Amino acid sequence: MKSQADENHPELAAALQHLLSSGGKRVRVAITLLMGGMLKADPDRLITLASSIELLHTATLVHDDLIDGSLLRRGIPTINAQWTPAATVLTGDFIFARAAKLAAETDSVEVMRLFAETLAIIVSGEIKQLFGKRLLAARSVYEQKIYAKTASLFETAATTAAMLTNVGEQERACAKQYGYEIGMAFQIIDDVLDFTGEQATVGKPVGSDLRQGLITLPALLYLDQYPEDSEFRAFLAGKPAREINFDVLLQNIRTSGAVERAVLEAERYIERAIGALVIFPDCVEKQALIDLAQFTVTRSK
Repeated sequence: MKSQADENHPELAAALQHLLSSGGKRVRVAITLLMGGMLKADPDRLITLASSIELLHTATLVHDDLIDGSLLRRGIPTINAQWTPAATVLTGDFIFARAAKLAAETDSVEVMRLFAETLAIIVSGEIKQLFGKRLLAARSVYEQKIYAKTASLFETAATTAAMLTNVGEQERACAKQYGYEIGMAFQIIDDVLDFTGEQATVGKPVGSDLRQGLITLPALLYLDQYPEDSEFRAFLAGKPAREINFDVLLQNIRTSGAVERAVLEAERYIERAIGALVIFPDCVEKQALIDLAQFTVTRSK
């Protein structure tokens, strides 16, 4: 990944180095390498694919931070905190391009096609969020959003790894399901941590999604339980955010059991992810995929 800025403008190399050094869980990389390893993919093509997947993810973060006006990610200044919006957009574009180049280097038209389709899904999801009504308390809207934002790339990581092997359609379908299920669970837990995590650990103010008008699963489950909550209803009806007592609202959601019910839903996704692996023979990589799925719902950041 670091080598993708070689022989380009030194500022691009510095930006890519900055982004990659900021850390991250590299879960999408792990899924790609473990799924491909389990299915006996060529190691060199698999590493190229994993790098492509992670660079695609990195590029989306660059643009997301600019769109959201985020100045920190994982406690480190974002690109847009240091550069102009134009330079930030171009940096994200460059990383997208290098991710696509790596996808092409797998020499798989199937991989390249799915890579392009996934990028379109992610961008379309961002456009819908930008131009759509933010305060939408609908379960179907939430699920579509987290699929586009997160699960689509998890799904692609697992599916493209299978595409580099000789397995049949059934095995590919199971790999795809694993990626989808763990991706949905991953984003639900992210949304749970927005209510329960510590700012220093999560990397953003607690309750920031709700304060920005984003209705996630814990809030949806709370609203199902307390549909007559006047403060929440006023918020959904468009009452100015400055007039909403978010501290009280957040505390009500935390103590209602909605957070715990959201975690249970994430755990059901993980059960299905692990179930999708049953078709594959036992091996070290399969056990690691199971462990990774279980980590998804127990992590604290």
